[in-house]
Amino acid sequence: MTPDSPRPAWLEIEGVANARDVGGLPTVDGRTTRPRVLLRSANLQRLTPAGADALVDELGVRTVLDLRTDAERRLEGPTLLEGRVQHVTANLVPHEEGDGDEDDVERAVPVRRERWAEPGDMTGVYVGYVEDLPHNLADALRTLADPASGTVLVHCAAGKDRTGTVVALALSLAGVPRDVVVADYVASAERIDDVLAALQGSATYGDELSDVTTDLITPRAGSMERFLDHVDQQYGGPHGLATAIGVDEETVARLVARLVGSSDLTRPPA
Repeated sequence: MTPDSPRPAWLEIEGVANARDVGGLPTVDGRTTRPRVLLRSANLQRLTPAGADALVDELGVRTVLDLRTDAERRLEGPTLLEGRVQHVTANLVPHEEGDGDEDDVERAVPVRRERWAEPGDMTGVYVGYVEDLPHNLADALRTLADPASGTVLVHCAAGKDRTGTVVALALSLAGVPRDVVVADYVASAERIDDVLAALQGSATYGDELSDVTTDLITPRAGSMERFLDHVDQQYGGPHGLATAIGVDEETVARLVARLVGSSDLTRPPA
């Protein structure tokens, strides 16, 4: 966190790691993002009945945006929110022909990736989310923009990489300054011990992460900064990226209105 960044709005939800509300973040025109519109977390497989009630009845969650692969969802099974809220899936990790569920899980939790410039640098992985399945990334942003979605909880496995990328793009489109976007991304480091413990205790992720340390999966500011630099260089910024993947300006305007209200300052320059 930078000295001037707001503290994360952590949500203490029984059975859920890395849960927070991205409301209360400043925008370029002096406003703040609205609370209880966009929540983020790690996976919901250990959610308890009390935790499920807190999400639905206290925080008003109406939509879960699940960024995991089909294999992860199949292996993990349903959560206690199944049947209580709308579920939207938007997988950001492609399935490769001939690979099984374990291969998909390995790609979904990339602790050892050829795309790394160095261990722990996730820049190439995040670029891959954009390049490999752009239509699914577009669907994720459309879900966040849809007023019918109500309060959205977006999650993946750890709630820091796929979730961090989608949230960073949404906040950037809404006019949240880059340093604050990066600070929100890095905030997951505060809960990384709990995240890793939960994943290592899972039959789905445990083998892949059995010898992984928290240092290897701790989010680093440089990963998100370099990803956003890539977005600027290749697409002219988040709005250019949105256009390139098929998210029109009307949808972007709805996203901005949901997160902070309407403002000319959140639109790209003519």
